[in-house]
Order: sequence, then structure tokens, then C-alpha cells
Amino acid sequence: MRPLKLSLTAFGPYAGQVDIDFDKLGENGLYLIAGDTGAGKTTIFDAISYALYGQASGEARDAGMLRSKYAQADVPTQVTLEFDYAGKRYQVRRLPSQERPARRGSGTTTRPAEAELTEPGGQITTGNTAVNAAIRDILGVDGKQFSQVAMIAQGDFLKLLHAGTEERRAIF
Repeated sequence: MRPLKLSLTAFGPYAGQVDIDFDKLGENGLYLIAGDTGAGKTTIFDAISYALYGQASGEARDAGMLRSKYAQADVPTQVTLEFDYAGKRYQVRRLPSQERPARRGSGTTTRPAEAELTEPGGQITTGNTAVNAAIRDILGVDGKQFSQVAMIAQGDFLKLLHAGTEERRAIF
């Protein structure tokens, strides 16, 4: 799986929309994301993992923690990932369950989570469970496996190094 474009809105530290064009980095698909502490590296991992599997990249964060505290109340948290797998282009879009201003009266209402996968040829799959199953079928790994082998966040790499032989064998 090679990410092509990642678009985040009201996600993590980003109040507005941020677009990352991975396609500009070439076709190798192996990237080192480096930067100072607090620069947003983990946010990129979380966004890719959330787009694909509806969960953050690390065990310490859940989907409810991904909304930007800087975003305006009427701006929905959303992640869109375009990726290439086996020479085919896919797009997945997710919105976590979130509070939004009520359309009538005062107060807020809960907007349910949404997921949508567009496959080559235009077939669209919707709903978290159906999109999760489709992504597992396409990539051949679930969210935990993806975080272990395809996208190792800084704190999780140390866990991999300290894992026992059997655990490493299962991961790889």
C-alpha cells in the first residue's frame, strides 16, 4: 500500500484542512517522517490508520481523541486517504462520531461516525464495518497488523525490538 494523498480536517492539532501529497515523494512508498517533538508526526500516522481502519495508530489514543480542540464547532473532523495497492487506486473517507451544533435551537447533537471507500471502477462501500472488512480484504492485514508492520510509530518500534521471538515471528 502506497499513500498518495492524505487530507485532514479538524484532526489532531490541525483546526482547518491540511493536505499531504505523498505522490510528490516518489513511487518507492517507504517514507521516514522526522521532525521535532510536537511537529505532528504521530498525527500523520494516526490519520492514515484512522482512514484505513477507524482507529488511531497507537494503543494510547482512541478515535474520540482525534478531533482538534482548535477547530470551530461547525467544522466536522474528517480524514480522506487516497492510496495505491497492486496498481489500483482507492479512496477512503472517515468521520468519527462527534458533537456538532444542533440545527434547531441551542445545544449540540451527536453526529454518527461515517466511512466510505471508493474502489477502482467506482464501487462505493459505506459504513464502518463494511469499510473495515473491505480494507482488510484489499490489504490483507487488520489495523493492529498494519500498525506493527507497515507503519511503526516511534514508541511502538521499541516494543517490536523488545518482543520475544515468538511475538516477532507472529508480527512478521
